[in-house]
Amino acid sequence: MTNKIQAVKGMNDLLPGKVESWHLVEEVLREVAWSYGYQEIRTPIVEKTALFQQSIGDQTDIVEKEMYVFDDASDTSLALRPEATAATVRAGNQHGLFHNQHQRLWYMGPMFRRERPQKGRYRQFHQFGIEAFGWQGPDIDAEVIRVGARIWERLGVKNISLKLNTLGSPESRERYRDALYEYFSDNKQLLDEDSLRRLARSPLRILDSKVPSTQELVVAAPSIIDFLDEDSHAKFTTLCDSLTRSGIEIDIDDRLVRGLDYYTSTVFEWVTDQLGSQSAVCAGGRYDQLVEQRGGRPTPGVGFAMGIERLVELIAIEQVNEVPAQLDLYVISMDEQQHAVEIAELVRKSGIRAVEHCGGGKVKNQMKKADQSGAQFAVIVGEDEIANRSVQLKDLRGDGRQEQVKLDLLVTKLQSKITRIN
Repeated sequence: MTNKIQAVKGMNDLLPGKVESWHLVEEVLREVAWSYGYQEIRTPIVEKTALFQQSIGDQTDIVEKEMYVFDDASDTSLALRPEATAATVRAGNQHGLFHNQHQRLWYMGPMFRRERPQKGRYRQFHQFGIEAFGWQGPDIDAEVIRVGARIWERLGVKNISLKLNTLGSPESRERYRDALYEYFSDNKQLLDEDSLRRLARSPLRILDSKVPSTQELVVAAPSIIDFLDEDSHAKFTTLCDSLTRSGIEIDIDDRLVRGLDYYTSTVFEWVTDQLGSQSAVCAGGRYDQLVEQRGGRPTPGVGFAMGIERLVELIAIEQVNEVPAQLDLYVISMDEQQHAVEIAELVRKSGIRAVEHCGGGKVKNQMKKADQSGAQFAVIVGEDEIANRSVQLKDLRGDGRQEQVKLDLLVTKLQSKITRIN
């Protein structure tokens, strides 16, 4: 017997009964993005490996350990995209989206990282993100963060908070880099292997280490706040004031640097204590040099990405939203099946979601199937109903009441009774 082939480790099937929660989340994400004037962009899931090496940083965990990389038939090194900001910048440069323009863009889709699968962290995962290009001031940073806050509000998520920091200007960041290099060099014996390797080229990456001994060292490391120039400090203060006036509470974390090399100035994370070690649900910041580094004209950018798996899980934990039923109506036929088909088609034309019973059988068994389907209502069609141009309408989720309804009033009756969560 041939062995059953299982899914690739860390790449999960999304089955009926679970995907409905995704529909709810995805619809809210789309609606919020559109309400702020962001337009959708879709990029390929396969890009040239060099795009991520040069954008994310060749000493980051993503590039060093986690990317799925392969050579195609022409020996070009390709990678499954591990994130979408670099791909969005590549697309913007390639198609001239940034030339004398401002752009508000959003995306949603699968990403791939070969890391150890655990709850909330998978090898194929899905992200929603927004990217705003062309604005220099902190007002657009505040807008991007407010988009996140609006998503939590729309989804009813309560147990989430904002961590915020700034990396300052390139000059202040360089001064901070030098101070970190000196500090960590004086404490080499306490650094883990990865941190030692990154010390010379990217000491800021050490702040992102998850190794306990290195984390203890990070606590006493110099603070970026002490190295900010006057302009960077003023912009960060303006950003904090804007968010506070919007009612958003801020936790300033001067050790927050994010794990990607392209970040400049503002960096932030939305975090929760509901998901165990995977606390970050949404993260982002500024990347003012990335467009130019990838061959475009100087164009500032800021954005975020959020993990949809973690967001769906968070909603389930907090039980803040009931998942809507996927069916409104189950059509049962006691006699001629064609009448059930015609009724189902009639209500579908009005946007009512309906399934007609297939396979025949006794009405009692059909009713059992109707109840199992999750539909809110069932209609029963028999000889008397056909003769009277009517149906029997039964409430499956409420009081179980059954009533006769004229066929020409069925759509109106259902529309007045059906409840949906959109």
